[in-house]
Amino acid sequence: MSNVKESRMRATINQKLTEMGERERLKELLRAKLTECGWKDQMKAHCKEVIKEKGLDHVTVEDLVVEITPKGRALVPDSVKKELLQRIRAFLAQHAT
Repeated sequence: MSNVKESRMRATINQKLTEMGERERLKELLRAKLTECGWKDQMKAHCKEVIKEKGLDHVTVEDLVVEITPKGRALVPDSVKKELLQRIRAFLAQHAT
């Protein structure tokens, strides 16, 4: 699939999820699951480490985001990713046009 087609498909899916309110429900589910599995605490600790290492006066929010994003993505449990993917697929199957 070309990048253009993939981008269009992502935009269409995102629009449908947003319009039907499913995107917000999925975000709430994700927040709950990440808190439940300790991800949020791990990321908070990592932020503190980065700030301590670089010094509070030498780190911006943007720097922090760039620094912690790769680890944050890697630490999301596969079970959480799979559950979200299943819910998205079920939603799309139910609302296929």
